[in-house]
Amino acid sequence: MGCVSSKRRKQEPGYEEPTVLAAETPFTISEVEALHELFKKLSNSIIADGLIHKEEFQLALFRNRNRRNLFADRIFDLFDVKRNGVIEFGEFVRSLGVFHPNAPVADKIAFAFKLYDLRQTGFIERDELKEMVLALLHESDLVLSEDAVETIVDKTFNEADTQGDGKIDSEEWKEFVSKHPSLIKNMTLPYLKDITLAFPSFVVRSEVEESEI
Repeated sequence: MGCVSSKRRKQEPGYEEPTVLAAETPFTISEVEALHELFKKLSNSIIADGLIHKEEFQLALFRNRNRRNLFADRIFDLFDVKRNGVIEFGEFVRSLGVFHPNAPVADKIAFAFKLYDLRQTGFIERDELKEMVLALLHESDLVLSEDAVETIVDKTFNEADTQGDGKIDSEEWKEFVSKHPSLIKNMTLPYLKDITLAFPSFVVRSEVEESEI
């Protein structure tokens, strides 16, 4: 049975062996196995092809495949390393590895920088920062006045752009985050440390939890 199961997995698009992924990420082999179960659930939620499409990603995050969100779009784009419009299992595990509590802080800072660098120019510009601030406020259901948003963006940009050239490079970003570590707080998901116990509470909440809300 195990041999048949292994062959079936190898036929899955983008499947990679747990031993390989565990060696390259903070996850153990058993945690990668648990993530594979989660991946199968997500990747077959709308289109049963063993790949996570953007609609499935939106559904997993928001319970609504039609709810567009810049933050979710950027996370999807960064998970989709091959840029082929879908997330494969290997991409899923490696990208999630950045969010593991034991992942290097430098990796978290770099991922967050890419998140804000919307046009992928290697810099964060003021309008990109504003777009992400608005997206994060929207996701948190916080409503601020235009003046309040502008104040937040100006204060952040003026402090981070130490060279005063109208853009934030990766070194300036590192320095800024070192002074404000809360900026990458959402880059750590504590329950990834116990994924074998927490599954399926990551992204997809269990039916029991939902009935209690």
